[in-house]
Amino acid sequence: MFDTLKPQPADSILHLMQMFRDDPRPVKVDLGVGVYKDAEGRTPVMRAVREAERMIWDTQDTKVYTAMPGDPVFLAAMQRLILGAEGGAAIATPGGTGAVRQALELVRMMNPDATIWLSNPTWPNHPAIIDYLGLRRAEYRYFDAATGGLDIEGMLEDLTRVKPGDVVLLHGCCHNPTGANPSLVQWAEVAKVLTGAGALALIDLAYQGFGDGLEEDALPTRFLVQRLPEVLVAASCSKNFGIYRERTGVLLATGGDPARVQGNLAALNRLSISFPPDHGARVVSTILTDPALGADWRAELEGIRTGMIALREGLAVALRDACRTDRFGFVAEHRGMFSRLGLSPEQAERVRVDHGIYMLGDSRINVAGLSHANIPVVAAAIAAVM
Repeated sequence: MFDTLKPQPADSILHLMQMFRDDPRPVKVDLGVGVYKDAEGRTPVMRAVREAERMIWDTQDTKVYTAMPGDPVFLAAMQRLILGAEGGAAIATPGGTGAVRQALELVRMMNPDATIWLSNPTWPNHPAIIDYLGLRRAEYRYFDAATGGLDIEGMLEDLTRVKPGDVVLLHGCCHNPTGANPSLVQWAEVAKVLTGAGALALIDLAYQGFGDGLEEDALPTRFLVQRLPEVLVAASCSKNFGIYRERTGVLLATGGDPARVQGNLAALNRLSISFPPDHGARVVSTILTDPALGADWRAELEGIRTGMIALREGLAVALRDACRTDRFGFVAEHRGMFSRLGLSPEQAERVRVDHGIYMLGDSRINVAGLSHANIPVVAAAIAAVM
């Protein structure tokens, strides 16, 4: 039977990572991989995470299962962090990807005929999971390549075609791959359209704390939860806690009968993973329930956030000087780890082949791959292919 399996396409990001590792040039820059890196190119263990793990090591006396939805302390802490208060239904998941998958599984249970509306562009795994589950999908305009900003008029126009029972997938902050995000005024317009359409909002919140601040990045999600009758929130702890390999995520649901929703979410966990992993979740809950650890985590996260903004501003200035144009000014205005520069696939390829600067073919860059030392190198390489 194995002979009936079809070869799967290589993941473009993983392929780019391997090409970077195999490149023998002494001067090369990896702007492709979607993880945070410090100035030395490391993805460090955060101080609070290290201390929380020490505390768990010293006090944990069993490795028995927690609960099918996950540890209640973790779930309550994540509700407070994201929504500002406890309430609704929640399950722990294997990372943010697991949360997205369980959300879409729930949608299929509720309405297998739903159309899932995705921003154009979006994270490539969104359409891949939707297609695998056999759900329908459509796109709404989002990014204006000419300005490097949000195409709010096109977005709102396309969302008027959403039907009752459809699902609109939204990036809660730090849009991946563009870095362009709606203002709160624009979020109000989106909420109005979704309310009129009778659609369910599914918010992918993978980068809380990487944009304008921990609380500020939660505001769009809280705003939509207050105004829409039903919302799903798929959140990741990989980035803001730096625990990528621990696969720690959460799926929150607001609206409806909380007990009924909770029962169905727990059943989805039972059918797929039975009980969710706990180590990363326990690290997170230890930090969020300890005032000293929480304060240290917030301080380190804020340093990461402001450091990325400084890199954005530095790249925007360097590109202005190297290219003799202000067309890249949007880089400083974007938020999160990513920006799409607006280069053609051919230009992105030339930057890699000729200059050792690795970015995705759509010219998405990971700002955290920059350093103040390599920004001039990157700007010069981009100017050379313009």
